[in-house]
Amino acid sequence: MGRTLRHAPAIVVVPACHDGRVAETALDDIDFDGTIPGVVLLVGDDEFLAARAVDQVTAAARRADPDIDVVERTGADVGAAELAEMVSPSLFGGRRLVVIADVQDLRVAVVEQLVRVIRSGADDLCLVLQHTGGAKGKAVLTAGRDVQATEISCARLTRPDERLAFVRNEVRRSSGSITPDATALLLDAVGSDLRELSTAAGQLVGDTGGRIDAAAVTAYHRGRAEVSGFAVADRAVLGDVPGALETLRWALSIGVPHVVIADALADGIRTVARVTAAGRGNPYQLAQRLAMPPWKVKRALSQARGWSDPGLRHALEVVAELNADVKGVAVDPGYALERAIARLRDARAADTRRG
Repeated sequence: MGRTLRHAPAIVVVPACHDGRVAETALDDIDFDGTIPGVVLLVGDDEFLAARAVDQVTAAARRADPDIDVVERTGADVGAAELAEMVSPSLFGGRRLVVIADVQDLRVAVVEQLVRVIRSGADDLCLVLQHTGGAKGKAVLTAGRDVQATEISCARLTRPDERLAFVRNEVRRSSGSITPDATALLLDAVGSDLRELSTAAGQLVGDTGGRIDAAAVTAYHRGRAEVSGFAVADRAVLGDVPGALETLRWALSIGVPHVVIADALADGIRTVARVTAAGRGNPYQLAQRLAMPPWKVKRALSQARGWSDPGLRHALEVVAELNADVKGVAVDPGYALERAIARLRDARAADTRRG
């Protein structure tokens, strides 16, 4: 166990998932019961679960210490000098929560430096380290486990029963209930993407008053339309034309309205543009400033790589034209969507060549 400061709330190193105070997986609610671990390992390759775990760990830490300073970085962007600055004691005192995503992408010298920090420990520092779980950068996981870090699984859900449990849990998080047949029907309708399932579950709880049965899932099938539009937009914003077109055709085949998909594309581009214009900074501070959920800001920051200001301006023009096309200007709204996806790719690709 690490040393404990006299003034509460204390930061202590707690054992990984064995004292009943913290969740074993990002599927569960995470709470530290008034204490903040010295090291938290988020292990797994599911982007949604990792982002949720970071949000929950940060929220739990702020409940324990409202004045805690949060710093968040991505492994590939952290150098030795920056890591030293991130973990150094603050001139003004106080506690720090240092979040490093994708620590497997840290350079070898920085991994060695981070391992020394983990093993030495500090009463005013909590390290939250997200690792996909592979062999690369495994020294970080070994060091964390050696000091009995709190470990939270963010592993991808591969079995149908795991995804069924996820849907039930998402409904419970929104203070609702769902019947077994409705759970299976929702999973069949939406697919295996956890973010889409979470969105659909939350929407159904809100639309039904909290009690979801098979009839409700069928009646509110429009919820799936909005989610499918997001799936198309996610791929289009990244320049993945084959993936976006495949998802688009699937969405249209199940009756998703053209205008819903166009709105999702516009929302994706506008979100990246807003986050990019806000400048660099802590995703949580940006989320507060932009009045967006932290996960949405993080996703936009990731999607923004490869875009520049001229390309985003062009992309905004593309989605504005698309809005008119799907509302009656274009003879074939389906073709208009396909053309817009290709134009978005071209705008992004042109920016990459200039960069």
